[in-house]
Amino acid sequence: MNDTNDAPATGAGTDPGVSAGADGNTGDAGFRCGFVAIIGRPNVGKSTLMNRLIGQKLSITSRRPQTTRHRIAGVMTTDRVQAVFIDSPGFQQRNGGPLNRVLNRTAQQVAQDADVVLLVIDAARWTAADAQAAALLPAGKTAMLVLNKIDAVPDKARLMRIVQQAQQVRAFDEVVPVSARNGKQVDLLMRLCAERLPLAPPMFGPDELTDRSERFLAAELIREKLFRQLGDELPYDCTVVIDQYEESPRLRRIHASILVDRDAQKPIVIGAGGERLKRIGTQAREDLERLTGSKVYLELFVKVRSGWADSEKSLRAYGYE
Repeated sequence: MNDTNDAPATGAGTDPGVSAGADGNTGDAGFRCGFVAIIGRPNVGKSTLMNRLIGQKLSITSRRPQTTRHRIAGVMTTDRVQAVFIDSPGFQQRNGGPLNRVLNRTAQQVAQDADVVLLVIDAARWTAADAQAAALLPAGKTAMLVLNKIDAVPDKARLMRIVQQAQQVRAFDEVVPVSARNGKQVDLLMRLCAERLPLAPPMFGPDELTDRSERFLAAELIREKLFRQLGDELPYDCTVVIDQYEESPRLRRIHASILVDRDAQKPIVIGAGGERLKRIGTQAREDLERLTGSKVYLELFVKVRSGWADSEKSLRAYGYE
């Protein structure tokens, strides 16, 4: 295990994938490119870790479980490596509803398709949900155990006990304690991932950060503000759709709808005098302006769509894979 004092990785040599090349040519024979899946149960910091790895906010975050609902790629490119990190929905032990079934299936497919899988857990404890996620990892796949939030666990003996529990379920190629929040040991994790990617040319341009459109990212950022503003006040079955997205070099004009399941939920989102909806819109607009580098005009509506999450067919209609 790599400890929290930035010790070198067990069995890891100098990383050819991250170090600078002599000519800066991404097409040379030593270039590495591949997919790294980030999986784990809800609220272990998967999205925060991906944003830290690529140095850009792409995945939305909140304290509410299962904030991430879609597969989203974040691309990190140097002169010798391109790592495509895939954030995924958190594994759910309860599989009763269509939405949870779709999200679990998406997470499993992300792990299946990747070259390297990172199982992210909370460094404070090993849970039955962690064990379930570890047992679902594809056999023969390079897998690393990432103990996140080590800044909140000063007791290294506890970390060792958790690692021992995890290794009983799955033999991991590396164990890396990190803090996605403050960046501790994230560079080490990046190097270990780069070493294990296949030799292959890049799949994305050097300036591309994601495979998702601005339209998709706009909906996600609005949904993040919705979850952060309302917390447990709003039931789980709400989502955001973009009704209109007009783009010019200096302005993005966006009309979006927040979909709730019942009429009684509309005033919760809107707030007294529309104040809550205004805060959601202001915060989302500020993030969108940072993301796009342009001014953003954002108009939000709240609409009732009863039963939108009750079938996989309707979920596909709203962009769920």
